[in-house]
Amino acid sequence: MRPLAPALLLLLAAAPAHAQVKTNDTTTPLHLLRPDYPVPYGQTKAEDVKQVLDRVYGYLNAATPAELVDKKTNAAITDRRKFNPDAIIKPGDFRLTSYEWGVTYAGMLRASETTGDPKYAAYTSSRLKFLGELVPYFRDYQTAHPEAATPVRSVLQPHALDDAGAICAAMIKTQRLDPKANLRPMIDNFIGYIMTKEFRLADGTLARNRPLPNTLWLDDLFMSAPALAQMGKLTGERRYYDEAVKQVTQFAPRMFDKQKGLYMHGWVQGMAEHPEFHWARANGWAILTKVELLDVLPADHPGRPAVLELLRAHARGLAAQQSGTGFWHQLLDRNDSYLETSATAIYAYAIAHAVNQGWLDAQAYGPMALLAWNAVSTKVNPQGQVEDTCVGTGMGFDPAFYYYRPVNVYAAHGYGPVLLAGAEITQLLKQHPYGINDSSVQVK
Repeated sequence: MRPLAPALLLLLAAAPAHAQVKTNDTTTPLHLLRPDYPVPYGQTKAEDVKQVLDRVYGYLNAATPAELVDKKTNAAITDRRKFNPDAIIKPGDFRLTSYEWGVTYAGMLRASETTGDPKYAAYTSSRLKFLGELVPYFRDYQTAHPEAATPVRSVLQPHALDDAGAICAAMIKTQRLDPKANLRPMIDNFIGYIMTKEFRLADGTLARNRPLPNTLWLDDLFMSAPALAQMGKLTGERRYYDEAVKQVTQFAPRMFDKQKGLYMHGWVQGMAEHPEFHWARANGWAILTKVELLDVLPADHPGRPAVLELLRAHARGLAAQQSGTGFWHQLLDRNDSYLETSATAIYAYAIAHAVNQGWLDAQAYGPMALLAWNAVSTKVNPQGQVEDTCVGTGMGFDPAFYYYRPVNVYAAHGYGPVLLAGAEITQLLKQHPYGINDSSVQVK
């Protein structure tokens, strides 16, 4: 117990033995009472962040083996000279070729960059090198059997932006860090799909024909624009930057609610009224796209001011929706929907990164990012698994669809965002140390 204040001790001494001293404004400095926060507040320390990152790394490094085995015998395949049609990637908890794992690879790279610990980046480079080795092993068989579900079918024959964008962006980042990495054949194939094969509206906006014809999914911004922007950085070709900016600025008039500062999840050409459900993770992909684009977009590009203004408008909208626990809700503007981890982690990263880059005001947005990270850190269990992440989610036309999506520790969407968030909060603590002023977190 903390010792009683001297003034309170005097009051107790003067009171009759049978009297009970009230806790009120004359007996107690009420402004010093400690709030009963449901998540840690004002306790963000770099060493604690690193412990969370290490738990996630330890789990993922064990749960995602980079090994080729025979699916019938589970024996390791070490001789790649003779093709084995029963060859598969040794099963783990997650798929090494998924778009979610593209985010995880990027998160590992950023974690090494901000913490100085090389093991995270080694995770990414080893897995991507492994995939690069599998491409020539399976290429001829996949060509002869295009419907075969080989482990690298989505790499050799992408059929959707989900197959291409996020993992391609991570590959380009890795290739830029290590020019000797042999990832360019996979990168070129992915970029070719995004640029020339994905379905588009008449004005060139990337679209899908599900669940209805000519539908925009907000998720597709992240499944395309960051890879295109990274390709611009890798090659120096302006056309990739132009295409990335085009997608961001053509999605926004259709899907960004300027009054709320939030995006709707889906938009269908031909509908007079659109289902305005502000799904949290899709908004995460949207703000992450803008951050990724601004990271590499040349300062003199004519589209940069518009992208920067969209980022700031979106950040203001998100700030207005953050809950008192630090999390955001599954449907951002519906506070009776559940609190969701992956979106909160994406916002923690994107806002912290924008602060670190000088795109957002540190004093206004730094506490928001720190509170979000503190919340996210409570969802990484002792095994390193991320809890309360919504599973994969299509586009819905009614609220129940979003309210009751399951959460699961094997929802791959949570891991990359948590790594990104922890990495960027580490950098935020270096650049903008915080203090406590009258019990409130203040960022410098």
